[in-house]
Amino acid sequence: MAEERVSWFPVPADDELEEPERKLFAKAEENIGFVPNVFRAYAWRPERFRAWFGHFKQLMEGTPGLSAQEREMISVAVSMANGCLYCLVAHGAALRVQSDDPVEADRITLDYRRADLSPRHRAMLDFAVNVARNPVECEEADLEALRGHGFSDEDVWDIIEVAAMFSFTNRLAMATGMLPNREYHGLRR
Repeated sequence: MAEERVSWFPVPADDELEEPERKLFAKAEENIGFVPNVFRAYAWRPERFRAWFGHFKQLMEGTPGLSAQEREMISVAVSMANGCLYCLVAHGAALRVQSDDPVEADRITLDYRRADLSPRHRAMLDFAVNVARNPVECEEADLEALRGHGFSDEDVWDIIEVAAMFSFTNRLAMATGMLPNREYHGLRR
């Protein structure tokens, strides 16, 4: 099989990387066994990659009110709404790894409405998808509904920000022709 193209744009070779990217790539290789193609593609614009990655890393860290797993649930629901192959594959794998039930994680990834979700998680994902698809339709009443499911104002802000981050990342991945690493497909299967 021929080597797959990572992106339609230039992808720097490892020996062309700046030091911060070399360190990050080595850490990814050590932790997950490969360098995500999104890193390779974004490394073409290193200053922007560092800004994106710093924001992404901070945003995906769990908090007492919105766990890392819930943030991954948002990422896949938004990515499905946007039709982003890269993020569906990569974050679907991340959700399977974080979940006690990889089958349920796949169901959330492919169609959260048919997964066996709690009312809290259904409300969270319905709102996140609305942020991605129809942000002009978001209303203050949506916040009240989420508060009724136990989300704090900070949690609701984070739901919005994760949905917005993935809407941005989905569009960038799709419009640059990014393909997910083959390794993601087999994780936790």
